[in-house]
Amino acid sequence: MFTYLNPEIRRRLIDAGKLFRINARGARLDVEAPPPEGELAINVLGPIPLPLEVGEARFTVQWYAAVRSTELAQVESLARELRAHGGQQFFALLASSMAVNSVLVVGYPARAGNPLVRVHSSCMTGDVFGSQRCECGPQFVSALSRLHESPEGGVLIYMSGHEGRGIGLWAKAATYLLQDAGENTYEANRSLGLPDDSRDFTDAAALLHHFIGNRPFRLLTNNPKKITDLNALGLTEVTSERHVVGVNTWNQRYLAAKRDWGHRLSDMDLDTVADSKPRDQ
Repeated sequence: MFTYLNPEIRRRLIDAGKLFRINARGARLDVEAPPPEGELAINVLGPIPLPLEVGEARFTVQWYAAVRSTELAQVESLARELRAHGGQQFFALLASSMAVNSVLVVGYPARAGNPLVRVHSSCMTGDVFGSQRCECGPQFVSALSRLHESPEGGVLIYMSGHEGRGIGLWAKAATYLLQDAGENTYEANRSLGLPDDSRDFTDAAALLHHFIGNRPFRLLTNNPKKITDLNALGLTEVTSERHVVGVNTWNQRYLAAKRDWGHRLSDMDLDTVADSKPRDQ
């Protein structure tokens, strides 16, 4: 039985201050009261000490898992029904249906006047498999390294529902086949009848409101749209820091398409092949 679905464990976590709820502005809500109807509410578990090994560095971060209350309530309702009918063997299906995002707090960003932040979209092929068809894996590792090396640390938001710029792993696999047939990454999305970028940063903004607050922060990104989206969600004091890393012969064409779409990537960035070092200038 998954303990996050167990009411007794839930009670224990609430009493220990390890389970709380926030709204779209990052303010705490009553975790035991029904969430306000029609308003965003996110349940958060943590902090959980998480020792990491990134390159040659070893350090411990504080991990928080976050899921929308509406999603969690649906899964818990299904779980109660499955328990009543002896269907616990299907619990794994409930877990796979939830988009659980993560917050990694590195060091002490609360002490920083202008902390470093990365909002990272999940990428199974890049982050897990080590694919070179994109730069996601190197960006993820580099972001953690930069947060660790920053004097006050920083915050990394890992968005689990953002695979393939929000289209999911199955559709992403189809776009790869279309790219191999000659289309670029955005053309492939359009061929499937999908938006160029369907990612929603509402949850990321709520988490940043909570963990960063109403302060300026520096966002590791080459994508101006990400800044615009966060601005629209109330995070208005965001400055971008370029995050160019992981360029190679496999992903040059992919990155060129991102540059043409508006990402801050220069010809010099794309001419540097197999360079694993981030370039800040």
